Amino acid sequence: MIKKQPVFLTLCIGLLMMCVVGAKAFNTNKIQLNLIPMPQKMVVNKGLFNLKNCKVIISDKSLYYEAHRLQQYLKNQGINVPVKDSDIFAKGNIEASKNGSIVLKYADVKSEQTVKEAYHLTVTPKSIVLKARGNEGIFYGLETVKELAKSDKQIQACEITDWPAFAWRGYMVDAGRNFVPMDLLKQQIDVMARYKLNIFHFHITEDVAWRLESKLYPQLTDPETMIRNKGEFYTEKDLKELISYCKDRYITLIPEIDMPGHSAAFKRAMKTDMQSDSGLAIVKNILREFCSTYDLPYLHIGADEVKITNNNFLPEVTSLIESMGKKVIGWEPGGNFSESTIRQLWMEGATKVSRNKNIKYIDSRHLYINHMDPLESVVTIFNRQLCNLDKGNDAALGAIMCAWPDRKVNSPNDVMIQNPVYPAMLAFAERSWRGGGVSGWTATIGSPESQAAKTFTEFENRLMAHKARYFTKLPFPYAKQSDLEWKLYGPFKNEGALSKVFAPQDGNFNIQTEPAKLTALGGTIILRHWWAPQVKGLLDDPQENTTWYASTRIWSNEDKIQNFWIGFNNISRSYASDSPDAGTWDNRSSQVFVNDQLISPPVWKQAGAKGEIELPLIDEGYEFREPTKIHLKKGWNKVLLKLPIASFKGKDWKNPQKWMFTFVGAGI
Repeated sequence: MIKKQPVFLTLCIGLLMMCVVGAKAFNTNKIQLNLIPMPQKMVVNKGLFNLKNCKVIISDKSLYYEAHRLQQYLKNQGINVPVKDSDIFAKGNIEASKNGSIVLKYADVKSEQTVKEAYHLTVTPKSIVLKARGNEGIFYGLETVKELAKSDKQIQACEITDWPAFAWRGYMVDAGRNFVPMDLLKQQIDVMARYKLNIFHFHITEDVAWRLESKLYPQLTDPETMIRNKGEFYTEKDLKELISYCKDRYITLIPEIDMPGHSAAFKRAMKTDMQSDSGLAIVKNILREFCSTYDLPYLHIGADEVKITNNNFLPEVTSLIESMGKKVIGWEPGGNFSESTIRQLWMEGATKVSRNKNIKYIDSRHLYINHMDPLESVVTIFNRQLCNLDKGNDAALGAIMCAWPDRKVNSPNDVMIQNPVYPAMLAFAERSWRGGGVSGWTATIGSPESQAAKTFTEFENRLMAHKARYFTKLPFPYAKQSDLEWKLYGPFKNEGALSKVFAPQDGNFNIQTEPAKLTALGGTIILRHWWAPQVKGLLDDPQENTTWYASTRIWSNEDKIQNFWIGFNNISRSYASDSPDAGTWDNRSSQVFVNDQLISPPVWKQAGAKGEIELPLIDEGYEFREPTKIHLKKGWNKVLLKLPIASFKGKDWKNPQKWMFTFVGAGI
């Protein structure tokens, strides 16, 4: 059920918790500062700073670049501001310079974590003063200033002390399988920078294709060695340009040259296996060429999902890379690494690694957005406790969110449409900067009126504000869901007969008076995750051969046709999953009724197509097909979903049953 009053109350409560009000208090609970990530400490004060007719003043000439970056941003907003140098400060007349000024200066900032990225921001009606130890902190503080700037060119008075909970806050793009053009890479890097992410993990070699130019071995990027996007690769100039583009935004680019696994393209090009003597010699030459060509601190060597037949391979490769001044990163679980290798966790439970204080690690467990429903992604990532810790330490560096669209796409932008890149990125930015989260992996918002639900609602309000402000021209597959309340009835034993009808479909069953077995919030509800019990869904003890029903009510001010996202099977963009059969929503006989009228499933463009990794998805996901149009009557509209299941097992290990449903107003 959509509830308007509780959302307002929740918003007010969240704002009161965020704002610390002193003796000159005023009603700050009416002010929503839609910042992502939310700063660690913030006081909202009375008054506004007007950006019109202001000036930027710097305390040191090394701040010119950041000042001019701010100047250009304001110019794009129609505000011309001058930048003044440090002469005023040299004369000791700092305070006199502050009226109508944005002051950038170096100073120590008291922070609990990552001092070099911390900043302190003071906004009054007369001035803005931004302090940080170095340019990274200034950069992050200015990103906050941009977020604070309202459409009327004014900024709310406030005081912020901010720092990241984790040193590494990363995002990974797999360009090995599906080539990503430079402009699309830069677009994603720009969004990363806005939300204070600082690691760009660039996966560029795969079984499908080797996509990095080698002057020594040009055959690596010959079109005939590539399965997809033949002839598409990154030149030396391209990679140097990306490295510089990232560095300009205080982002470290970490390239991944996968070895010895995921290397079929290498084998096709070089006619030898990496782990053979001749293959290892070629790999070493490639690494020497790479390390002497690119100014980078880290090199990721992958080393997962492969049988190690040459026990000397990884030790020799690691020794060579380290001798050239680079630090090595590898996937965990993976190969026979040395303690000096930074581990990126993709499955391991952070216990074997974290017990060894000599090993540094990064968390990417359950952070693969290619496996996630868009609405689920925001919920589960927002809830995540990265590295199983509230904040990082010398060993627990942070986390990297990954996009692994193994399945072929028709165009590069399909990766952005079929995967919740930007909604998930904003949730990840909040969690990796703020820290915290809850233990375990959960895909639920929480029960209505719970503290978990209130906390998520407060974040979602900010998320929707950012969608409206920054993502009108970019893919952002997310709709507001925290105010959608469901009643669930069950379980009913169907004995494998998925079409069997139960009481909630009986005309005498009144969903308003019948007590529900469970209640839940969300546009996507996962009864049982395909990775249960590691990932917790709504049901504590889901049972095979059962049927559940979910019901809600939707208010409409008039008779109208409205668009809805409806789905029952979020197909991973990594697996060779079958398309739904014609005339069905899924393979479980799920059904949708609105005001007792059965809603027909889409007319699938490749109905019943057998899963094939080289067959692109077209309309199988609600987020990348035309929304379902439903007639709503004036007043309350009843929605009933039938959710049967037989076995939890899928056709193979890659396709387990993800028992779920999505029903939400499209793009709302």
